[in-house]
Amino acid sequence: MTKYTIIGMILVIGASMADTDYSSDVTCLRKTVDKIVEVLSDSCACKKKKCESEEITCSAKRPSDCSDLDKATCKSGIYKIYPENTSGFNVFCEMEKHGGGWTVFQHRQNGKLDFYLDWESYKNGFGKLDGECWLGNDHLHQITSQGKYKLRIDMQDFEKNSRYASYKQFGVGDEKSGYKLTVAGYNGNAGDSFTYHNGKKFSTKDKDNDISGYNCAQSYNGAWWYGSCHYSNLNGLYLKGNHNSFANGIEWHSWKGYDYSLKTTTMMIRKA
Repeated sequence: MTKYTIIGMILVIGASMADTDYSSDVTCLRKTVDKIVEVLSDSCACKKKKCESEEITCSAKRPSDCSDLDKATCKSGIYKIYPENTSGFNVFCEMEKHGGGWTVFQHRQNGKLDFYLDWESYKNGFGKLDGECWLGNDHLHQITSQGKYKLRIDMQDFEKNSRYASYKQFGVGDEKSGYKLTVAGYNGNAGDSFTYHNGKKFSTKDKDNDISGYNCAQSYNGAWWYGSCHYSNLNGLYLKGNHNSFANGIEWHSWKGYDYSLKTTTMMIRKA
């Protein structure tokens, strides 16, 4: 049965109702028909467009993350996703690199945004999704609690050299757990500076959850899954390459050591 057949049947019923002077019912029925036409029209447009940036995507179901988008038609940009038990929120989806379908949760590119922030800021997220940003630890937990996820970290230095680190397993616990990190299964050419942080809780300058005798977030001007203290510090200060201070920049120790702050970083996840 086509949509036109359905509408025709409704109109016939409406005409019969009009003959028996059910004027209020006819008015209601007409409104119903108008709504049906509107929904069906949206459905047609949806099928043609496949995806719509910023607010909604036309997939078979509401996307739980960027990997549910149509990789053939959707370009990189801001989309609304609907992880389980949420009302949805916007994210930046990387659809054109590394097979597409990546949900970006951290990006550093120019140092214009201050990342030395407090617990609430990292909980809720900050910055612009299409610029420098942290998506938010609550959102990270909501996404990764849906199933198995993998992580990719892209990095670039000020000499235009690029490296990456990928992990077969990535997850973030809820706030009660201290946003406990699960990460394992390294592969890449940057060296592994993240597995050390597996099982660690998230720390900020105003909430010390590390296993050191002092606050690593304060000592190294960042916010991270510190232990005692770090092998990576991608939310550290934007210090533009070589620096005289120790380990408080955007550090990836296995590649550039503790006295070099990276130019750009992108952290993104996708269903494993």
